Amino acid sequence: MSQTKVKKSILKRWWFWVVIVIIVARIVGGSELNDYKDKNNSTDVAAVDTQDTKKEEKKADKEEKDKTKEKEKEKEETKDKTDKATMGEKNALDKAKDYLSFSAFSKSGLVKQLEFEGFTSEEAEYGVDNCGADWKEQAADKAIDYLSLSAFSRSGLVKQLEFEGFTSKEAEYGVKQCGADWNEQAAKKAKDYLSISSYSKSGLIDQLVFEGFTSEQAKYGVSAVEN
Repeated sequence: MSQTKVKKSILKRWWFWVVIVIIVARIVGGSELNDYKDKNNSTDVAAVDTQDTKKEEKKADKEEKDKTKEKEKEKEETKDKTDKATMGEKNALDKAKDYLSFSAFSKSGLVKQLEFEGFTSEEAEYGVDNCGADWKEQAADKAIDYLSLSAFSRSGLVKQLEFEGFTSKEAEYGVKQCGADWNEQAAKKAKDYLSISSYSKSGLIDQLVFEGFTSEQAKYGVSAVEN
C-alpha cells in the first residue's frame, strides 16, 4: 500500500518566513531611509532660510550703522562750521530755523527772506546751508499750504512752487506728496470761477484746461458743479 505524502502548509515552511523577514526588513529600512532624507531636506531648507535671514539682518544693520555714521559726520561738520561762524552767521542760522518752524520755504526763498531781514548774502547763505532743511519736504509742505488756500491743477501747482524758488525736482516731489485729488481740485476751481463770473459749459471747460487741468478733469469739475 502506497503512502500518501502530506504536503506541509506554506506557513510551516522555513523559507517562507525567511522571505517574510527580508521583505519586512526592506520596508522598514526604506521607510527609515525616507524619513532620514525628509529630515535632512527639512534641515537643509531651514538652514538656508536661517542663513538668508541672517544675511538680511546683517545688511540692514550695516545700512543703519552707515546712516548713523553719516548723520554723526554731518553733525560734526555742522558743529565745526558753527564754531567758526561769525556772530552774523549764527544769527542768520537762528533766524532761518525760526522761519522754518512756522512756514515752508524754498532754499532761494529763505535766502531772500534773510537778506530782506538785513543779513548779508554770505550770512544768509550760511544760515540756509546749515539750517538742516529738507527742501523736497519743504516743497510738499508748501504745496499743502497752497491747496488749503486755493484750488490748483497739478501742472499749475508745480509752476507755483517753481515760482516760489523750488527746483523742478523739488516741485514735482512736493506735488506728488501733497495727496491732492485733481478731479476735486477741478470742481473747486470751477466753483470759484462761477462765483465771480458766468460761463457756458464749454467755456468753463476751456478755462479749466487753460488752468492746466486735463480735459477729463475739467469735464468732471464742470459736471460736479452742475449737480
